[in-house]
Amino acid sequence: MPSLSLHRNHTRDLAPLAQMLTDEADLALVNPHASYPFDPGEWAMKWLGEADDEMFYLLDEDGREVGFFALRVGIGPEVRHLTYVFVEERMRGGTGEELSRLAEQAARDLGALSITLKVELDNAPALKLYQKAGYEELSRRGGLATMRRDLDGV
Repeated sequence: MPSLSLHRNHTRDLAPLAQMLTDEADLALVNPHASYPFDPGEWAMKWLGEADDEMFYLLDEDGREVGFFALRVGIGPEVRHLTYVFVEERMRGGTGEELSRLAEQAARDLGALSITLKVELDNAPALKLYQKAGYEELSRRGGLATMRRDLDGV
């Protein structure tokens, strides 16, 4: 498995994400409510417009962006909500555990005590990944499972 690292997107540059989400199916996976083709203005205003939203790129060993996720403030600043998770197809099948670990560390670095997420119930690999990582399923509604993992002492 290649070594992966994280780059916090302080400048809120969405160009690398736009380059990754050129396929309508990939964009729908990340955000089924977003317009196709990818519109950085829409994302900056509608999907990642809160001042406390933090964005991260997953980098491969060559420093190339191969994935993305955002951590939004959940219910209170001590909770971060993992959203808009994307990994390029060539990196799938093993990257999920590393991405989960990096996202949890990023949430801790932002002062979070827990992390929440929603995952589609028909996305068995992602559901299994989060369960294996210790996420607790809180509810199932509208085809989605809401999950949470406490980060303190982890």
